[in-house]
Amino acid sequence: MLDALQLVLDGLLDGGVYALLGLGLSLTFGCLRKLNLAYGATAMLAAYFGAWLHARYQISAWLVALAVVMSAILIGYYVEQLCFARRFGEVPHTISTPDNQSFSNSREMTALASSFAIWMQLEQLAVNLLPRHLNAFPSLSVGEVWEIGELTIRSDRLALTILSVALTLGMALWLQRTRTGLSWRAAADHRIAAHLAGMPVPWLQTVGFAVACALSGIAAFAVLSLEGQVTPMFGMWLLFKGLVAAMLGGLGSVRGVLRGGLLLGVVESFAQSLLGAQGREFASYALLLMVLVWPVGSQGPHWVSRGIRP
Repeated sequence: MLDALQLVLDGLLDGGVYALLGLGLSLTFGCLRKLNLAYGATAMLAAYFGAWLHARYQISAWLVALAVVMSAILIGYYVEQLCFARRFGEVPHTISTPDNQSFSNSREMTALASSFAIWMQLEQLAVNLLPRHLNAFPSLSVGEVWEIGELTIRSDRLALTILSVALTLGMALWLQRTRTGLSWRAAADHRIAAHLAGMPVPWLQTVGFAVACALSGIAAFAVLSLEGQVTPMFGMWLLFKGLVAAMLGGLGSVRGVLRGGLLLGVVESFAQSLLGAQGREFASYALLLMVLVWPVGSQGPHWVSRGIRP
């Protein structure tokens, strides 16, 4: 019984990390109705830039954190301009026709393919910046282990989970209670009405993309500061774990990504205990396959959501 409780506890701590990884992805999908495949690579290049600054100038960890977040925003702006900017200012057709639908699907595929191409480009830039496979990253890990009876908790992992929960719930409250958040949701859910009401729809969506990229930078620094190193596989890992967490909770749902991340963490914890490290990864891919193929009537997969939901 205690072993099972320890597995659940470990899974919840990992799940908090996954929720933080998926928060920006879910926010981007809710704002743009597009999936940004360059999300992980954006965070990776920003993290590599922070690692380069730390190695070259020996700046403090908190200045590295600021550099990672700001560079993630700038890199995200580059991705936006190449892949999504032309869609920000567009107002959907009021009349749906087969030609309009075909054109819309074509634009979506173009944006998806473009973000994939940028993903490859950003990863190569990161590798060119620091060619070694393992690169040191400023570490904030304290390594302190708390014991509650026979259960153990790493204090730094708990702090990271608390940060994830606070950011997720804070973002949900901001979307639900503030004027700016309500305007953001209106622009995402009803673009025509928001445009006719005089809302700056392009600006709101640009800010949404910037906030999502900032969250990717926060997630990258938070995770890597506990690991103390960054590798070329980090971008792919961040995108995959974040995407599964976001899909499990409902892509576009801010609170949902927290539920999805915790579920993913617990499932992986038990899978690793029973099947080892390979079983852990198999469980992740199995969950991703489940949310992709599980149908709900004629509406498609159950994770597809419309707009930003707090």
